[in-house]
Amino acid sequence: MAPEIDLPGPLSLIDNTKGQLVVNPEALKILSAITQPVVVVAIVGLYRTGKSYLMNKLAGKKNGFSLGSTVRSHTKGIWMWCVPHPKKPEHTLVLLDTEGLGDIEKGDNENDSWIFALAILLSSTFVYNSMGTINQQAMDQLHYVTELTDRIKANSSPGNNSVEDSADFVSFFPAFVWTLRDFTLELEVDGEPITADDYLELSLKLRKGTDKKSKSFNDPRLCIRKFFPNRKCFIFDCPAQKKYLARLEQLKEEELNPDFIEQVAEFCSYILSHSNVKTLSGLESLVLTYVNAISSGDLPCMENAVLALAQIENSAAVEKAIAHYEQQMGQKVQLPTETLQELLDLHRDSEREAIEVFMKNSFKDVDQTFQRKLGAQLEVRRDDFCKQNSKASSDCCMALLQDIFGPLEEDVKQGTFSQPGGYRLFIQKQQELKKKYYQVPRKGIQAEEVLKKYLESKEDVADALLQTDQSLSEKEKAIEVEHIKAESAEAAKKMLEEIQKKNEQMMEQKEKSYQEHVKQLTEKMERDRAQLMAEQEKTLALKLQEQERLLKEGFKNESQRIQKEIQDIQMRSKSQQPVCHIL
Repeated sequence: MAPEIDLPGPLSLIDNTKGQLVVNPEALKILSAITQPVVVVAIVGLYRTGKSYLMNKLAGKKNGFSLGSTVRSHTKGIWMWCVPHPKKPEHTLVLLDTEGLGDIEKGDNENDSWIFALAILLSSTFVYNSMGTINQQAMDQLHYVTELTDRIKANSSPGNNSVEDSADFVSFFPAFVWTLRDFTLELEVDGEPITADDYLELSLKLRKGTDKKSKSFNDPRLCIRKFFPNRKCFIFDCPAQKKYLARLEQLKEEELNPDFIEQVAEFCSYILSHSNVKTLSGLESLVLTYVNAISSGDLPCMENAVLALAQIENSAAVEKAIAHYEQQMGQKVQLPTETLQELLDLHRDSEREAIEVFMKNSFKDVDQTFQRKLGAQLEVRRDDFCKQNSKASSDCCMALLQDIFGPLEEDVKQGTFSQPGGYRLFIQKQQELKKKYYQVPRKGIQAEEVLKKYLESKEDVADALLQTDQSLSEKEKAIEVEHIKAESAEAAKKMLEEIQKKNEQMMEQKEKSYQEHVKQLTEKMERDRAQLMAEQEKTLALKLQEQERLLKEGFKNESQRIQKEIQDIQMRSKSQQPVCHIL
């Protein structure tokens, strides 16, 4: 089970110092330590609109993010709070509280725009907090949405800064939640009650006309509808009497408006239940990539962030897979193995598990570059285990031969066999010791070769004993010599067969490894294709809904543009075919 990250309080993630955005290294260190899936909720809005109060409630705390009590913007930059997710076990909830927009003392709209864009790029749920009702003034205050096309790039291709036709771009965007504080209107239309969500959608209706005033009215609404297909709205009554608002975080529950308490509970329940895991993992990498791009004067590029993240994630996935392989081999392999096939079988099992670990942790390894790297590294480690196995067998056999044949060598030195019949006695004793050597188990794959080299090294001793053995006739001597030569030839033949067998086993293992890689790759690509088709179907459904809404509202041109996007998506969907690259 992955360890939980539970900060005792908020920590600055991105400092805003004199108009410059700087990442806090301590916060990055905390983010890099998170191994669980991450749900990121960010809140943005004008300063002094009660954003921090809602974030403290999401954290399940009364205090934490600073509320402030004056007309000054209290939060600077972006602050984060990492806590265990209260509704999703083994998930981490990351709350991002942002600097209040529109601070008259700061007077820096450029800086506000970047804070707004970063909150969107880093979150999986984006909360926009405002006061009162959704009117044209509220829409105008949300003008940062209309700047998104200028603030963010979908890909790094020269001259391709528009996000108009990029379905991938919108797929990385968070869910949108608009919270309306101190709401005083009755939720009804033509005497019929409506929901807060209905109120939001009615507020996003477009005005007919192409004049400048209509364009100014429609632009922010079009952007919200385009960038945030998943939308939600919550309304809140005034939390307490005005005289108490300056110390809201100290108020007891009975001093708060009961309707407000209920509304906050409903908001928290929805956010915690419906906020998805951040599509791009590696939050610390995203923070660095985007802030560095802003600091260097470039536009944050989602494609570059994805590529950089893929490099990090896939490199880590390879390391995890290799670590798992080495752990499994370390637990299962006892060197030397009796046969080469025993070692190769253990390798194949551990290799298959390692590939599964990589597939589980890899991210957008589109051209299988990192899977091929994994395959090459596993092959190197297999060969290394084979070398270790061979050496362990040699060492084991050498020690065994010394133990078994040591007394015989000592007898030769003492002259025990330097007498008539001594040569035959020596050969007989040698044969008995060879049988004893063969009876010892787990000598490994070098057993024959080590024995052969040892006996060859003792041929001079046997020849010397043969010459001194006067009791043997020339014929007997020739028979013995031929017997020894035949035995040596048989041993050489046996060793050659063993080498050939090893080579065949290695080739068979390579083929099995290749087939395993192809099999798992094919399965992953089928899953990826199914996921891609599901995402395209989801995007198509959203586009169809949008087209139907525009037709109902009489926006024929907008409807035709949506129809063109639908046709493009359908064409891309038909062209999607599973492809399996040969590893």
